[in-house]
Amino acid sequence: MSRLRALVALAALVVAGGLVAIIPATAASAAACAASWQASAVYTGGAQVSHNGRNYQAKWWTQNEAPPGTTGVWQDLGACGGGTTPPPTGSCNHPNWVAGTWYATGSIVRYTNGLYYIAEHDNPGYDPVISTWYWEPYTCGGTPPTNPPTNPGGFVVSEAQFNQMFPSRNSFYTYSGLVAALNAYSAFTRTGSATVQRQEAAAFLANVHHETGGLVHVVEQNTANYPHYCDPGQPYGCPAGQAAYYGRGPIQLSWNFNYNAAGNALGLPLLTNPWLVQNDAAVAWKTAIWYWMTQNGPGSMTAHNAMVTGAGFGETIRSINGSIECNGGNSGQVQSRVTRYQQFVGILGVPAGANLYC
Repeated sequence: MSRLRALVALAALVVAGGLVAIIPATAASAAACAASWQASAVYTGGAQVSHNGRNYQAKWWTQNEAPPGTTGVWQDLGACGGGTTPPPTGSCNHPNWVAGTWYATGSIVRYTNGLYYIAEHDNPGYDPVISTWYWEPYTCGGTPPTNPPTNPGGFVVSEAQFNQMFPSRNSFYTYSGLVAALNAYSAFTRTGSATVQRQEAAAFLANVHHETGGLVHVVEQNTANYPHYCDPGQPYGCPAGQAAYYGRGPIQLSWNFNYNAAGNALGLPLLTNPWLVQNDAAVAWKTAIWYWMTQNGPGSMTAHNAMVTGAGFGETIRSINGSIECNGGNSGQVQSRVTRYQQFVGILGVPAGANLYC
């Protein structure tokens, strides 16, 4: 018997009262799970949480970044739950997923939930259940899909990711409405590399989140402002009534001249029927994408161009509300947008890029 085998055998024997008892060899149990991570909670250095069956410890202050995250703030402490992960059986001998490990396209891993995933794109160890762009579920023992499924309409954000971004959204803001609106501007979230496309989607949705309180508000809440959005000096006036052009939709379209311009661009009668924006989800999303793609606002470029040219997320803020928030106007509001953007790029598995502030 080899020395190693002898040591293993010896470890399994206990001599008690002259009798030899055989002790079954068992793996060490996983640690108990810490309190579940919460998106709205603030965590300081040393705080421990659990997420998707693993414990994590914060290295510094963080909020809204789901473990394992993309900034390095979370230290992986290992599996939790008081039990062990059963070994793969049969032909399912793929390795366990390890955060931070480089995985090439086609790599197959076993995640902490016991399911298998295949890398659809090269990635540096992104979480398979968060980044559906980089990972797809895989039936162990099967063959890798030759044509991995894509999201509806070719959108770079899956419905599951959309729901994760907006857990308390108003039912009016449907994912299907957003996908249906994509055909209005083919370059939206389809320009540049895969990373740039996801950064643009995250930037758009982060600003939308800020403007609507997480897609909760369909119309502007301050009704006292409603009569102020009619500019009678325009040649077409305000045919729907002076108080009809209040803020609506994901970017809160307001003023008669914006309804007129958006309606002309989209082929919709928004000047005479602005209520379409609050009654039709696809129309609401189209008006937001119209502004994003075509309007400089207080900035020097469209929000779309800011993201696809590398000008950065800060310039999207300037294009939407820069005259009030940028250059020290309201740093708290700017930080709110930036924090949300950092959360959303984390969900989509891409870096935030430079120039986050304005």
